Amino acid sequence: MVYTKKGDDGTTSLVGGTRVKKYDIRVQTYGEIDHLISLLGYTATHLRHDNYSGEIFVIQCKLFEIESMIACENSETLSKVVHVTDIDVQYLERKIDTMSADIPPLKNFIIPSGSQTVTLLNMARTQTRRCERLAVECNEQYPQDPVVLKYLNRLSDYLFVLGRMIAKQKHRPEKFWKAPENN
Repeated sequence: MVYTKKGDDGTTSLVGGTRVKKYDIRVQTYGEIDHLISLLGYTATHLRHDNYSGEIFVIQCKLFEIESMIACENSETLSKVVHVTDIDVQYLERKIDTMSADIPPLKNFIIPSGSQTVTLLNMARTQTRRCERLAVECNEQYPQDPVVLKYLNRLSDYLFVLGRMIAKQKHRPEKFWKAPENN
């Protein structure tokens, strides 16, 4: 059954059974990550490259693991869930390095544009940053494994570089922000 009615009072259960308010920072954090997972799923439907779609799927699974880590009520329950590790961070770093070798270095800020896919990747990047900010705040009250913050930080970089790579593959020129000239 999908509904339990237990949340009708504005509470939800953490992994381990403790009931907390739905505005608890842990719930907010994994809720925003859930939003990111859905946004990445939608973005993947616009990718024409199977390797990139596969990478997005791997990332979505890792984000589910992060949600579980954040939703644990204590270290005992945390020891029972699958963890994102430094190996997962290194996976993103390898992907970033491979793509970065194939695109020109940045000299200015990029204005997200060029195609729906590129723009969706940038929306996912900014949602990742929102998740990261909440994870930092959550970490202050409920210390997390440091790999959670590393993964989210690297993920936003990955999505940014992937957007640039897609723009290049689609032969879409990047639009750069230009500082206004002083008069």
